[in-house]
Amino acid sequence: MKPITSMRYIPTKQQLKERCTTVSAWELPKQKSALAPEHVWTNEDMDPVKPENQTWTLWTWMAYWATDTINLGTWETASAILAVGLSWREAIPAIVVGTTCVAIPMVLNGAIGAKMHIPFSVAIRSSFGYYLAYFCIVSRSILAMFWLGIQGANGAQCMTIMIQSIWPSYGNIPNHIAAGQGITTQGMISYFLFWIIQLPLLLIPPTNLKYLFTAKLIAAPITALATMGWCVHKAGGSGNIFALKATVSGSTKAYLFLSSMSSVTGSWATLACNIPDFSRYARSSKGQFIQLPFLPIIFTLCAVIGIVTTSATGVIYGELIWNPLDIIAKWMEMGHGGRAAAFFAATSWYIAQVGTNITANSISAANDLTVLFPRYVNIERGCIIAAIIGGWVIVPWKIISSASTFLAFMGGYAVFLAPIAGIMASDYWFIKKQNYDVPALYNPDGRYRFWNGINWRALLALIVAVSPNLPGLGYSIGMNADGTDSVNISQGAKNLYTFDWLFGFVTSIVVYTACSLIFPAPASLVSETTFGHDIDAPGSDVESVREGEVLGEKHGHHGKDFGNVDAVDIGTDFHTHNHEKSVAAHAHQA
Repeated sequence: MKPITSMRYIPTKQQLKERCTTVSAWELPKQKSALAPEHVWTNEDMDPVKPENQTWTLWTWMAYWATDTINLGTWETASAILAVGLSWREAIPAIVVGTTCVAIPMVLNGAIGAKMHIPFSVAIRSSFGYYLAYFCIVSRSILAMFWLGIQGANGAQCMTIMIQSIWPSYGNIPNHIAAGQGITTQGMISYFLFWIIQLPLLLIPPTNLKYLFTAKLIAAPITALATMGWCVHKAGGSGNIFALKATVSGSTKAYLFLSSMSSVTGSWATLACNIPDFSRYARSSKGQFIQLPFLPIIFTLCAVIGIVTTSATGVIYGELIWNPLDIIAKWMEMGHGGRAAAFFAATSWYIAQVGTNITANSISAANDLTVLFPRYVNIERGCIIAAIIGGWVIVPWKIISSASTFLAFMGGYAVFLAPIAGIMASDYWFIKKQNYDVPALYNPDGRYRFWNGINWRALLALIVAVSPNLPGLGYSIGMNADGTDSVNISQGAKNLYTFDWLFGFVTSIVVYTACSLIFPAPASLVSETTFGHDIDAPGSDVESVREGEVLGEKHGHHGKDFGNVDAVDIGTDFHTHNHEKSVAAHAHQA
């Protein structure tokens, strides 16, 4: 039998000693790259995806969104809309319009990864500049780690139901944690088990996520439909929620509709930016366009299931229950059969929560950390670091229980992410005309340096798009727990904040495009795409030719493959020539 230290993630005794005494022991081996200059530290997880690892097809995209949208948050989305006074007649259109709005930047920015096979943290340099891009990367990574923890704290309830359905006495564990900590002893045990079981799942390579997608695609929809079917059958119908009418009217109703639409859109604001982290694994650049119709359809279906089920619970229990886990918890009072049903249903929602955490949060944060700290962090380490920070450092259970102002701030973070998505999309489609010099994206002195690593056009567009919404963000954060105002702003500023994401996205596109056309940066423009691992085929617009097939070579895998492995040298003369052009271009940069 092999010793445990021979496993990839288990360090030897000597390694443990060194890592406990010196930071340099954590350094990754400096890896050869055909893209980054010698003086720039990089690692293989930042490089373009090798052709043989571009495995995502049309069906992978459909499975991805079917699994990512079917979760507890989507189920409860409609509840927030109905709670403010709108009816289902307004809730469903708000969900459809909101998800359609966010599907547009998903497709626009997803095309970057599908063609260039590079992550968001590298692609963003084309529009923001090599160093200003770090602001976007840090912003996105903080939000991803925050929601990684919040989703885990919410998912701990799944673990509680799973354990209690097998051992009912689990519900009688005495509490030894102070009331002000926002969690009980039982809750902490459940949360730790959720986190520790989730941890190895976070390390699944993106190229192998299709297996997790398949498991979630089977479990979550069946559980959602079964829960709805049981509730409707038990209630003898779907209840009277579809007979209810909106309790608001006029301009108030209009702004509440915009606010609801923006909240739906804002929930996907992070993914609208970092979708290249997933589309980079696409086999064909055309497959990712399925996101445009599929995302609104699947999101709306899940929300409707939530509305119907909740309405039926009003008949069964005399109160509307929006959280499906609260419904499942009541099954445990129905004997052995009820407990068995509760266990399998809770397991399905557990898989759903973990799947969402992987696709929407873990991989996003890990990709960012590889760019921020390439000397020490690869995607594997990034996933672990994100899990520790998001799961424990930010104390997510306490945030959920008490920090309403912090939640309001993080919910309003779409104010910053919407312009980032808009600038990125307009740069690729309107300014760069779908052509990047990929090797130059890895060069701090290359054509995308702009002025000292900052593209002032992107900075100006960001400021113009964000500034008008800052009063509304401050108002939202400063609101008291009883709903009274602690910050006074104009009604116009309040109304503008109701559709903050849409305003930021559209405004950033207009300002950035106008500035880039009026004050162009010629050195950053190329007439043809220069790929990294891929070679552009004549007459091909967005499809890439497999480099290994062209050169008649096959590149092997080294250990666990996250899809972006050792860079392939595509010619010293080629890169010397490109570096000389980049230096010369920098002298003429705007």
